[in-house]
Order: sequence, then structure tokens, then C-alpha cells
Amino acid sequence: MMNAANYPILSVTTFLPLLGVALVCLIPSRHQRAIQWAAFLVTVATFLVSLQLYFQFDTTTWQMQFVEDAPWIPQFAIRYQMGIDGISLLLVLLTTFLSAVAVLSTWSAVTERVKAYMASLLLLETGMIGVFCALDFILFYVFWEVMLIPMYFIIGIWGGPRRIYAAVKFFIYTMSGSVLMLVAILVLYFMHHEATGTFSFHILDYHKLGLPAHLQMWLFLAFAIAFAIKVPMFPFHTWLPDAHVEAPTAGSVILAGILLKMGTYGFLRFCLPMFPQATLFFVPLILVLALIGIIYGALVSLAQDDVKKLVAYSSVSHLGYCMLGMFALNVDGIKGSLIQMINHGLSTGALFLIVGILYERRHTRMISEYGGLMKVMPMFAFIFLLVAFSSMGVPGTNGFVGELLILIGAFQASLKFGLIATVGLILGAVYLIWTVKRVTYGPITKEENRTLKDMTAREYAYMLPVMLFIFWIGLYPKPFLRTMDASVSHLLESVQAQRTAQTVPQGPVWFQHLFAKVDRQLLTKGQGR
Repeated sequence: MMNAANYPILSVTTFLPLLGVALVCLIPSRHQRAIQWAAFLVTVATFLVSLQLYFQFDTTTWQMQFVEDAPWIPQFAIRYQMGIDGISLLLVLLTTFLSAVAVLSTWSAVTERVKAYMASLLLLETGMIGVFCALDFILFYVFWEVMLIPMYFIIGIWGGPRRIYAAVKFFIYTMSGSVLMLVAILVLYFMHHEATGTFSFHILDYHKLGLPAHLQMWLFLAFAIAFAIKVPMFPFHTWLPDAHVEAPTAGSVILAGILLKMGTYGFLRFCLPMFPQATLFFVPLILVLALIGIIYGALVSLAQDDVKKLVAYSSVSHLGYCMLGMFALNVDGIKGSLIQMINHGLSTGALFLIVGILYERRHTRMISEYGGLMKVMPMFAFIFLLVAFSSMGVPGTNGFVGELLILIGAFQASLKFGLIATVGLILGAVYLIWTVKRVTYGPITKEENRTLKDMTAREYAYMLPVMLFIFWIGLYPKPFLRTMDASVSHLLESVQAQRTAQTVPQGPVWFQHLFAKVDRQLLTKGQGR
């Protein structure tokens, strides 16, 4: 499709933050406020540019839009190819929006090496946007790896007492998955040449490759492990609580709001369309792991006495719902998964912002150190309650839309899985309401809390836009859901074409025995609407 913007809007959106890095580096380090303003204004400008993608997006087609294509390393058929569809559009907008929020939220939290910190956030934004826009596998991989470097430094330099341990753990986990993915990309590269006589790293070329079932199994696993680590799915989740707890507020917001979505995006962009037979084979296993993550994350959150660690474990539970809806393999489930990715970025990002506000005032995250904050911080307590409602999916908030669609999709696929997922919603409501109660209600038990100040103008400036989207999506989700209709339908058609007992590999006997009943339900009920 022709570029509707008449200029390379995806490149401008992607690399404008990189120009911001150069701008920030030109400002003397002693002018911290000027550095902060420059970084913030660059992220706002990036968000405003990215809005053009939404307003000019054609919702009637599944094809890539705003496409840019130019030679990069022609001797290896590597090209600079960018484009977005209904699956990636909202994720790009979420990235540009939350990046501006994250930069503004951290002005008073980080007072040392401010220039390096803001430069790291801007470089990270370029890497994240590039991941969602890249249509060449090598370009995608470069962006995927680039964004690891600034996040490593954000955690390792400006994090908490165990920041080095958390940063190294984050890097090792993610790099391990990335190596597997790189090997799989190279296998696809040579398989494409063997099948067509031409070399190509174009992602959409691999969607039409039609690989043998046994090869699909191995390649699916290589990609799935890389993306499962990033989500993170159980049992690959152990790096997440450490990274969240030790990261500064902006790092936690970006980590939860955007970086985790790269895993779920990877499943939708690569695993499902490129390996449809393997997808159908592994559906039962993925669904079981998703349900374990939902229940496990909720139960562990319930046991936490550190409010930031509680929010971190809640991400394991909430991302489990995204995986559940996605691998229900019907329209409602996948649309619910996509909108829940956006919802989680807003709601959990807002929860980390709230934790940051508390930490800036008291320098502790222990729930027992609070109580009765409603008396001294009434607006903060009110916003905290609304964000908790959003995270638990109360009707009228964004969380309700995503969770409802996911549950509809899950019940279409399997009654038992839908019922188990519903239990996770109840547990989520329990730990969130209990946390709000212990932090904001009851008597003030600590003298230090009696003098706490309510929300500042800067805190309102970054919290209110998030609240706007929470209720906009909750009350009128149509503008967001319609962007993904054509792309989701096309994705399902490509997978459903393989939905026959003859084309799905049967696997070892123990696997057949363990998942036969679930698989039969999915094959018969999961056709979608």
C-alpha cells in the first residue's frame, strides 16, 4: 500500500527520539531542568507525529500501510522495510504515549547523571517503536537488541540496591531467547532460498513459505521461547519481579507498559502466521501455561508486602490473559488479547506511577508503612482506587473490555479454561482491593504519613492523560477495536486453513494423552465469529 502520509512517517516516528538523544547530549550537564524539558518535548513531539498514523489508517484492509522500502545490505538481501497494520498500530501509539509519560514522571526521582538517563530513555523509545514497525527480519532483530542496552543501563545504574543483579538477570534471560530466535531466522532465510530460489529477510515472505510440519515445530519453539521470556510466561517469568522492583519508576512503566508487549506481539506477528500447524499443535500447552501464569501470578501478588513487587507479579497474571485470548484462536479472543495489551500498558503503568509517587514521599514500598492516606492525600487515594478498578476490570474501565473479550474467546474454545480464567479475575480483585484498603484507608499509624502532600501539578500532568484513556477505552472502545478487525480476521484465516486433523502433527503419545480432550474442544469450538 502507498504511504498515505506523503513522507516517511514511520522513520520520522522511530528516529525522532534518536535526534532527541543528540539534542540532550548538546546541553551541558549542569542544566538538568533544560535536559529534562528537552527529553519531554521530544517524546511529546514523537507522540503527536505518531497520531497521524491513526488518523490516516485504513481500517478496511489487512495489508501493511505507511510502507517504506529501501536497500540496506543488498548482498545479503537485507532491506530497510517498515510498515504497520492493525496488529501493530495501537502498540506504536502506546509506545509513544507512555514514553512521554515516563519521562515526565521521573523528573524528581532521578537527580544524578540526568543527561545519560534521559538519553537512555530516548534511545529505548527508538528501539521499541522500531520493533513494532520493522518488516525485515534483520532490521527487526537490530531494534530488538538495541532496546536491551538502554534498559540494562536504566536498571543497572539508576535502580535499587540489587540493581546489578536485576540488570544482569534481565539481560541474560532476554539474550538467551534472542540467540534462539536469530538461529531460527537464519534457518528461515535459507529455507526460503531453497523453496523459491531467492534470498529474502522480508517477514511477509515467510508467511507464505509453507514449511513442513516437523520443521515448523522446531522453529515455533525457537521463536516461542524468545517471546515467552519477554512476555513473560510461566515458567520464564523469574527475571521480571527483580527487574521491576529494582528499576526506577520510568523503567518500570516502560518495562510493564511496552517491553512485555513485544513478546505477545511476537507471537501474533511471527509464530501464528508463519507456523500455523505448529501453532495448532502447541495450543493446549500454551493455554495451560497461560492459566498457570494467571492463577500463580494472582496468588503470589496476594502474598506480597512490597507494593511494587505486588504490581510486578500482577503482570504475570495479566499477560497470561493476553496469551489465553490469543491462543483461543478466535476473533473475540485475539481482539481481546490485543486490546488487553494496550489496557495492561495503561493500567499497570499507572500502578507503577502510583508506587513511584509513594516512594518519592516516603522512600519505602512496604505496604505496612502506609495506611490512612485518604486523610492527607485524598486525590491520590481517589486516583489509586480508579486505577485499581481499571486493573481488575470493573465495567466502565478499559480492563473490562479486554477481559470480557478474552473470556468470551476462552469459553468458545474450552468451558473449563474459561472457568479457570474467571477464578483469576476474582483473585485479581482481592489483591488489588486489599492493597488499596491497606494503603489508603483506616487510621494513620505512622507519624511520617501525617505530613505527606497530595498530588503535585506535574503528577496530575502525567496521570490525568492515562486516566483519560482508561475511561475512553472502557466507555467507547469502538475506535480502538475497529483498527484491528481486518488484520485479526486475516490472521485467523491463515491459521484456520490448517485446522484439520490431517494437517496438525500428533506428537508423542504422552502429549496426545495429556492434551487430547482440550485439543478436540479447540478444534471443534474455536472457529470464532
